[in-house]
Amino acid sequence: MLRASPALAALRLSLIPTLSLSSPSNLRRFFTCAPFQRFSPKTLHTARHPLSSFSFDPLLPILCHPRSKGTASCSTGSGAESAREILVQHLLVKEGDVKLLLELQQRISGGEDLSDLAVEYSICPSKREGGMLGWVRKGQMVPEFEEAAFTAPLNKVVKCKTQFGWHLLQVLSEREESLLKDIQPDELHMKMQDPNFMEEAQLIDVREPDEVAIASLPGFEVLPLKQFGSWGPEITTKFNIEKDTYVMCHHGGRSLQVAKWLQTQGFRKVCNIAGGIHAYALKVDPSVPTY
Repeated sequence: MLRASPALAALRLSLIPTLSLSSPSNLRRFFTCAPFQRFSPKTLHTARHPLSSFSFDPLLPILCHPRSKGTASCSTGSGAESAREILVQHLLVKEGDVKLLLELQQRISGGEDLSDLAVEYSICPSKREGGMLGWVRKGQMVPEFEEAAFTAPLNKVVKCKTQFGWHLLQVLSEREESLLKDIQPDELHMKMQDPNFMEEAQLIDVREPDEVAIASLPGFEVLPLKQFGSWGPEITTKFNIEKDTYVMCHHGGRSLQVAKWLQTQGFRKVCNIAGGIHAYALKVDPSVPTY
């Protein structure tokens, strides 16, 4: 893997996906030890780790705020601080490895790159990505890590301690928080009557091919969740992060996970289709089969 300087890493994350992991099992390993698990996953039983408000699917673990209860929110907060997102990389060592921690701090002070050291020394699976955690916002991290990350000056490596050990973390960039919201099936239907919407909007169906064969909506590109390893790394080359993006599945659960992940990849406005194609068939178009 090519190792990038902090500046190059920040640029890279604005252009390509944070996750370039090749399989669902790699995705699970990445987030079971990256700082993204504030609560216990429903389908994957793992120990908690520093940054976590992630809701875990057996295939794709995605950000999920404790207050969301599975429903996306379009609120970006009432103040500038709550609407701020930061791009973070880190490395993690065991609590007892104080000597190693001091050595790594000295090497960073001497000009070595945190991402290079993370690959070699971090005990977090994010080491495979040079310690890159992607874009995060408040409410997604355990308190100690969150406080350190959101008070750290840009590009300065700082340390913090959590129940998982010692972290050296670096904030590479910051931006205004992106928008994620639910859209009701009837509102989507109205939008789809506009040719301009169908031409400009990015429509993604994350159901499996056998589901799509039963029922589908025009204009949606099928990206099966079970094939995430093949399309995930290419998402920002296939789609424009600045355009409105709509995600659909059967009942709205899988699509919400993908919508949250798209936010971490830099997509500025993502809409989850509430209730999925099932709700669309019941509320809008009975000619669409249900299953």
